[in-house]
Amino acid sequence: MTLTPRRPVFDANATGGAFGDLPDWDLSDLYAAPDAPELATDMSWLETHCAEFARDYEGKLADLDAAGMAECIARYEAIDEKAGRIMSYVGLRYYQNTGDVARVKQMADAQDKITGYTTPLVFFSLEFNRIEDAHYETVFADPRVSRYKPVFDRMRAMKPYQLSDELEKFLHDQSVVGAAAWNRLFDETTAALEFDVLGETLSLEATTTLLSDHDRARREAAAHALARVFKDNIRTFSRIHNTLAKEKDIEDRWRKMPTPQTGRHLSNDVEAEVVQALRDAVVAAYPRLSHRYYALKAKWLGLDTLQVWDRNAPLPTEAPREIQWDEAKSTVLDAYAGFDPRMAEIAQPFFEKGWIDAGVKPGKAPGAFAHPTVTSAHPYVMLNYLGKPRDVMTLAHELGHGVHQVLAAKQGEMLSSTPLTLAETASVFGEMLTFRKLLAGAKTKEERKTLLAGKVEDMINTVVRQIAFYDFECKLHAARAEGELTPEDINALWMSVQGESLGPAFEFMDGYETFWSYIPHFVHSPFYVYAYAFGDGLVNALYAAYEAEPQGFQDKYFAMLEAGGSLHHKALLAPFGLDATDPAFWDKGLSMIEGFIDELEAMED
Repeated sequence: MTLTPRRPVFDANATGGAFGDLPDWDLSDLYAAPDAPELATDMSWLETHCAEFARDYEGKLADLDAAGMAECIARYEAIDEKAGRIMSYVGLRYYQNTGDVARVKQMADAQDKITGYTTPLVFFSLEFNRIEDAHYETVFADPRVSRYKPVFDRMRAMKPYQLSDELEKFLHDQSVVGAAAWNRLFDETTAALEFDVLGETLSLEATTTLLSDHDRARREAAAHALARVFKDNIRTFSRIHNTLAKEKDIEDRWRKMPTPQTGRHLSNDVEAEVVQALRDAVVAAYPRLSHRYYALKAKWLGLDTLQVWDRNAPLPTEAPREIQWDEAKSTVLDAYAGFDPRMAEIAQPFFEKGWIDAGVKPGKAPGAFAHPTVTSAHPYVMLNYLGKPRDVMTLAHELGHGVHQVLAAKQGEMLSSTPLTLAETASVFGEMLTFRKLLAGAKTKEERKTLLAGKVEDMINTVVRQIAFYDFECKLHAARAEGELTPEDINALWMSVQGESLGPAFEFMDGYETFWSYIPHFVHSPFYVYAYAFGDGLVNALYAAYEAEPQGFQDKYFAMLEAGGSLHHKALLAPFGLDATDPAFWDKGLSMIEGFIDELEAMED
């Protein structure tokens, strides 16, 4: 997700011609147009109802009985839905063309207004956390509100780190010129970057895509172009990271958070010990996974040493081809249907009703995402489709999110949102289903090898790479707490995790030390990245359970997705006989990657 004008590899018309009829979003299910009267009406409704909610409930939450609490929650959820609908609409329009001044202004204005309207609601979580435990337990034992208890249990987990009402309101108001403003600067900076690759001016998305090109010279040229532009902008990126890390350090200190990661763990409803066990298991497995695989890859490519532009290179035996949109669509839907027809039925409307924006277009944000919007509407998926095999897997990934979001929507606004640790489950499972279908259809040894190698690389990128990112973030925030970091300081922290994670097969070119600068997760969602590794390990264990006992698995899987954020990961995984708090759990997931590498090594004999 990102921002402003740039020239992609293909313009909108050329993209459609190259890969078929690529879909665009139809946002009319949210609002008919940016000047639709319903948008202004809803904004006015929100202002009124936020004020009325504060008037009716501030200072009174502790006295509510179950009936009163049920009404209070219903009103709070309605406000949440209205604000979510407005911000989803203006945000999605913005990501379609971040260089359109009118869209930028509309989103910024909406964000400012909604922040102002919702400031009176800051009391809600603060006052809620002051309810006496005995009264809280009594009220939420009542069936009229008991289903919401997981939401409020998570809210009350923040109780030890809560500030005064006045300070919390100040932080809420100040957010639009704090982290949100620096996020926008990062997005607009990255989206405006242009890269000269062999005489062609490309966007960030198009240039990073070239790192998986068949032509090694083009890959190398793209890597050097990235390094040049990142170096030219490194002071800006350094300032953004320094400021956001320091802002977080200050807030964490005021809240008495024990570590910079604590807030993320709390919001993810996951224990720090579980994340540490995941991190330690992956780091211990580096030699068995990434180091071993990249040694194999160097041999396949006929190289003594891999350069960074070889990391995602296709195998020499892999024939270059561009995959038409219709083929990508049928590949993913067929894989979903092979698992359970219900899964394909949920995914089908994304293609038919304008719920996907697929083409690369001027000003469009790079990357891909699935946004759930609100439970009274439906999710939207954004892609930048360039016809590569990895683009098909990205489609499978984001549609997995979409299916999950559709199923969880029945929980309502407050319970549908899944903690990040489980938010990647359906997306990674969707990728696994697509991969397994393709693998089953492989007709030759070389085709199977190509598919296996591609999957191993995806898994290394999802597990090894993301845990290395997590370690980098941990080091960055720890170092920033000691003082201002120069660009060279941040570069050194980045390189300290690269060799360890990728292994001795790699040589790192001058300039690679700046490649931390364009990764949006570090800016938008500190410590988010471990969720990818969590999701991959969890899905590997889930898929092993599916293979071991397929009978009834689909129903249990759908029930897990439908639960949204209503259950803790321990309860969600129990029906499958899995437990992420067991230190051995992560080795089960990692063993699947190791098994694929074993098979690739055996093919060399």
